[in-house]
Amino acid sequence: MFKILQQTIATGIATVAYPYVPAVVSAQFRGRPEFDFASWRDARPAAEVCPTGAIVVGQADPEGTPPANRRVTVDYGLCVFCGQCADATPDGAVRVTTEFELATHIRASLIHAADYSLNSDGTHHHLIAEYEAEVTAEEAGGKVSEAIHQTLGRSLAIRQVDAGSCNGCEMEIVALNNPIHDIERFGIHFVASPRHADMLLVTGPVTRNMELALTKTYAATPDPKVVVAVGACGISGGIFGTNYASRGGVDATIPVDVYIPGCPPRPEALLYGILLAVGRLAEKVR
Repeated sequence: MFKILQQTIATGIATVAYPYVPAVVSAQFRGRPEFDFASWRDARPAAEVCPTGAIVVGQADPEGTPPANRRVTVDYGLCVFCGQCADATPDGAVRVTTEFELATHIRASLIHAADYSLNSDGTHHHLIAEYEAEVTAEEAGGKVSEAIHQTLGRSLAIRQVDAGSCNGCEMEIVALNNPIHDIERFGIHFVASPRHADMLLVTGPVTRNMELALTKTYAATPDPKVVVAVGACGISGGIFGTNYASRGGVDATIPVDVYIPGCPPRPEALLYGILLAVGRLAEKVR
């Protein structure tokens, strides 16, 4: 017993201070790919190697012929952060960053697009316009009203639902409970029954076999409740997509309040999204 106490004192505090201080991230960590649309000379190689179709090359004016311009769309909700787009773009217009705080209330805010005029060989001549989703103040707050903040702001019970995951996201979720991340210091804990839950943390594309179970779980969760879609699969279907066996993203089955990109999202990204969902991110600066 005394040896255990001595070891505990010698080890000291193991829990990281995130989100009160920035997370310590390895330089090798693959986070959000950053696109310099203005200097991007050709999006086609990156689109060809993207495993989930997160980069789409199309015609800006579908009715115009021949194509004199091009629209390039980047969807972070489909992105698995593999970095192949950067490898296929030698001009440096695409680079992989370590950014992971990407959780958002609005699915459309994860989609960016740009229009280009083209050279005769199909490369980009110049950037015509760059587009991002217009998010209103009401949308930015999601459905986290003052009543929900007061109800869920200090203590939060989470029911995690695996709707068809590969278990990569589950490994990161389990890490939230270890001494390093210790999510219970925020008054947040996981429960076994949706009837005791305030939040559903849903992973994986919603398989056809899990569709009914997810719907019943949502119905069994008392109001006010919040739903968080975890990872590329939870947001859009990810690498599995939408097919005979998969419904795709969680919001095709139940309403979603917060989307957390990643494949899988690291524990800090999960914590960021959970705190965003219940309106507690302002506390990180207190």
